Amino acid sequence: MSESVQQLRTRNLRTLTVLAALFLVPLVLAFFLYYATGWRPAAHLNHGTLITPPRPLPQTPLAPLLPQESTQAPALFRGKWTLVYVGDGACAADCHAALYLMRQTRLSLNTEMGRVARVFLVTGGCCDRAFLEAEHRGLDVRDAAASQAQRLLAAFPPDGRAHTLFVVDPLGNLMMSYDAREDPHGLLEDLKKLLRLSQIG
Repeated sequence: MSESVQQLRTRNLRTLTVLAALFLVPLVLAFFLYYATGWRPAAHLNHGTLITPPRPLPQTPLAPLLPQESTQAPALFRGKWTLVYVGDGACAADCHAALYLMRQTRLSLNTEMGRVARVFLVTGGCCDRAFLEAEHRGLDVRDAAASQAQRLLAAFPPDGRAHTLFVVDPLGNLMMSYDAREDPHGLLEDLKKLLRLSQIG
């Protein structure tokens, strides 16, 4: 009888040891990775650069530079998620690449693409109208060269602007930027996530 009790105790102790190991080994491994190797988990899940805090964009009346589908120009940065490019209207190579990424990303949203607008804020040198009308139908091109646009343009970070796309939320807050030279799928993934979680726009 005592031998049976001893075997039971041994089996219970073995089971307890295994359970403790299942709990402690991952914990010890995590401490080792974090403190001994310098490894860190990804700090964020988004692919773009968050603009913190988000910057409310001033409502600035900017004249459209291309014919609009409706007789009344839509309100900028209100009611939809908006992809924005800021640059010269002559539209050099960086501009071409950014506008192409903007267009293709919106098209890739399929049934959700109606929730996303595209805006090109032209800071001067307007415009290669033939290219814009042929390749980027539906793009909202606005004159941002006038003095009243300076307060609006000041909200957009100037560094690398020639190859940067910006994301504005439906309430008019500038919240993210993307390097158009990077993997284009990052912008698409982030937009899908924003549209899925958003209760507005």
